[in-house]
Amino acid sequence: MSRAQGIGKGMMAVGMILMMIVATRFFGSISEKRQHPNQVIQSEIIADQAQVRLQRNRQGHYLARGEINGISTDFLIDTGATDVVIPVGIAQNLKLKKGRSSIARTANGSVKVYRTRIDRLTMGDIVLENVAASINPGMQGQAVLLGMSALSQVEFVQSGNELRIRQYYQ
Repeated sequence: MSRAQGIGKGMMAVGMILMMIVATRFFGSISEKRQHPNQVIQSEIIADQAQVRLQRNRQGHYLARGEINGISTDFLIDTGATDVVIPVGIAQNLKLKKGRSSIARTANGSVKVYRTRIDRLTMGDIVLENVAASINPGMQGQAVLLGMSALSQVEFVQSGNELRIRQYYQ
């Protein structure tokens, strides 16, 4: 084999590897979009209200990108959760302080949690302040459960595969 043929085969191998990397990223991004379709929030302000529209993911959940105290995080909308519930690892990244401990009853049984407060929680144009929350040391995952301590401050309507969340200004 000549040197030119060797270089040609090497270039073909490099080209194949690059094509595989591009294909992996492309299909990975499609899968991620199906799992988390609300990475970019559809938000609007209409007259006296802010409204966010969320699309259901393929598991039937509503995930949304938002912020807690100015730091980006993912929320899992959970109307069955009394509080906003934060896994301990995320709480540490958000620099939230553990308050008094209490026992919470969850679908997986009773668990010890720590009270905390969120100064500012945002999702698109919706802004909530001084929100009660719990830090759950046993909770796994990379999403914060957005429970009723936040959701009771807004109106939400689910229709088909869409959840509309509205905050009315006073």
